[in-house]
Amino acid sequence: MRTRGKIVVLLMLFMGFGVLQASAGWNPHEEDLAQQTVSLFQKTDPTMGRFFQEAYGYAVFPDVYKGGFLMLGGARGKGYVYEQGALIGRSSITQLNVGPQLGGQSFAEIIFFRTQSDLEDFKRGNYELNAQASAIAVTSGVATNTDYSDGVAIFALPKSGLMAEASVGGQKFSFEPYVSQ
Repeated sequence: MRTRGKIVVLLMLFMGFGVLQASAGWNPHEEDLAQQTVSLFQKTDPTMGRFFQEAYGYAVFPDVYKGGFLMLGGARGKGYVYEQGALIGRSSITQLNVGPQLGGQSFAEIIFFRTQSDLEDFKRGNYELNAQASAIAVTSGVATNTDYSDGVAIFALPKSGLMAEASVGGQKFSFEPYVSQ
C-alpha cells in the first residue's frame, strides 16, 4: 500500500505540471507579464537596477510553481530571455527535489548573466544550476550586498503558498531562440 500511495502522489505531482498553460506560439501577454515582473523586482528592491544595467543578459520567469510531498518535489515555469535589454528567446525551468518536503508555492525568478560568455552557456540549452547556486529572496536593499557567483546572480520573489523542505535538487533550463516571422 505504501508503494501505491507514492505512485499516486507522483502521478498527481506530474499531472499538476501539465496544468500549466501550453501555447503554440509567442503570446504578447506573457511578454508583458515578464516586463511587469521586472518592474515588480525593481520596485521591491530599487538597488537591483545595477544588475539590469551591468548584466549582459537575463532570464525572467514570472511564475514558477513548486510543490512537494514526502520525499519528492519539483518545480516548473516558463520565461523570457533578454540580451542587452532585447528579447532573444524563451526558456523553461524544471526542478526536481529529493528530501523531506511538504506544501506548494509560486514565485518569480530572475537570473542575471554577467558576461556574453555566461549567457552563451545558458543559450546552449540544458543549462543546469546545482543545489549550491541558491536564489536570493528579494527584499528592499538585498541587491546591495549581492554579487555574481560563477557568472550568474539569481533572485526570487515569493508570490504565494507555503512550503517546508530540507531537500536537495537543482534547476534545469531550456532555451528556444526567438525567430521573427
